[in-house]
Amino acid sequence: MTEYPRLKYSMQAVRKAGDRLAKPMQLGQDTTAGQYVDTMRIFSIANSWRDSHFLPMRSVRFSVGHHMKALRLKGDMASRPKRLASICRKLRESTTNLDTMNDIGGCRAIMPDINSVRLLLESMRDKFPHEMHCREFNYIDEPKPDGYRSHHIVFQYRPRAAHTQAFEGRRIELQVRTTLQHSWATAVEAVGLFQRQDLKHGNGEQDWLRLFQLMSAEFAQVEQCPIHVGVPDRDDRVRELRDINRRIGATSILADITNLTLRSESFVQPTGRFRHHLLQYRADQNVTIQPFRTLIMGARKLEEIEKKIALRGIDWTVALVEVDKVEKLVDIYPNYFGNVSLFARSLKSICSGKSLSTE
Repeated sequence: MTEYPRLKYSMQAVRKAGDRLAKPMQLGQDTTAGQYVDTMRIFSIANSWRDSHFLPMRSVRFSVGHHMKALRLKGDMASRPKRLASICRKLRESTTNLDTMNDIGGCRAIMPDINSVRLLLESMRDKFPHEMHCREFNYIDEPKPDGYRSHHIVFQYRPRAAHTQAFEGRRIELQVRTTLQHSWATAVEAVGLFQRQDLKHGNGEQDWLRLFQLMSAEFAQVEQCPIHVGVPDRDDRVRELRDINRRIGATSILADITNLTLRSESFVQPTGRFRHHLLQYRADQNVTIQPFRTLIMGARKLEEIEKKIALRGIDWTVALVEVDKVEKLVDIYPNYFGNVSLFARSLKSICSGKSLSTE
């Protein structure tokens, strides 16, 4: 039986740790021993709180997978905890607290088409073992201004046995999206990682931000979904996409991302039936994948690396992910592997005057 981490601290300690994480945490030469010990305790509390979401996260993932099988829907499922850097950013840029954050545990369902998305959502609304925490966030029918499209639901874990009572109420965010929507979202992250720009949060070259906004509208039209208000009609959209592509060489850069991202040799080696993998993306575009026999081992390694990133200012991106098959890593997390092929093909087709399809 898999061992799942439990919260080792009080909820009051979690809230205080969140308050502290909302402030800069890097250590310098003038850091005292007391300050160092206090900082390590803050990280320990935050990681313990995050780790206590692993069991609820897996339960939500399995429950969604059950609905997919019952409906005979194709699709991929994965889950991962929120990265510490993202937790700190959210604490600093919003009014949320660590103990009330909705997406510390996250699951993702990637469906082949929009009809599959809607069928899955309808089925889960009808019957699901966990409680829906608040309203749904339908970014498919109401896209974000930057073009982001996906359907988000936050569930509160509902225990079924005495030994899982300690996890009651943990919030897990489920994102349901199509393959096209996924290619858009992960291309934003991949270009941002490669260009060292925070495009995901609206920071970076305006041409890239505009290109993604226009491409989102193209994908929405193909899927017969609403397009964000203010986006030009198709002819003007294509004309502007061509102009931007000529100006910044977007298709060439997308090709470079695929060609220059280096994968570690361990990726192509057999890893048995390991479900948990630690992905590390470094500033030199080198990606390493480390499998773990147990969740606990993976969580400890994640904590160790994230402490170095936070305290030393190391320019790495790291994530601990759970997938059923290692071969699915590139499909579900293409942003870490520079796999922007679907998005790149779509942009090239549009700029050359060809029609898109959902295939």
